[in-house]
Amino acid sequence: MSTASEHAGQAALSICEALLLALHDRGVLPEHEIVGVLRDAAATHENAVGTELEMERHRTVAEMINSIIAGGNSVRRP
Repeated sequence: MSTASEHAGQAALSICEALLLALHDRGVLPEHEIVGVLRDAAATHENAVGTELEMERHRTVAEMINSIIAGGNSVRRP
């Protein structure tokens, strides 16, 4: 992946995480709904098909999303 693509991916992840936090902070989405969104996103990548290189990228993305879920990074907890 090029440096520009890496930066774009990091920016997108940061923006999405900020949006999830804002939705939770404003009471729009409860924690279980946010976790559900993240699980759906991870499952999409876990079930993706393609070349071995494409599948490796999808596995990596799924692992990143699952790490976010495990770390609780997208929900501020009291």
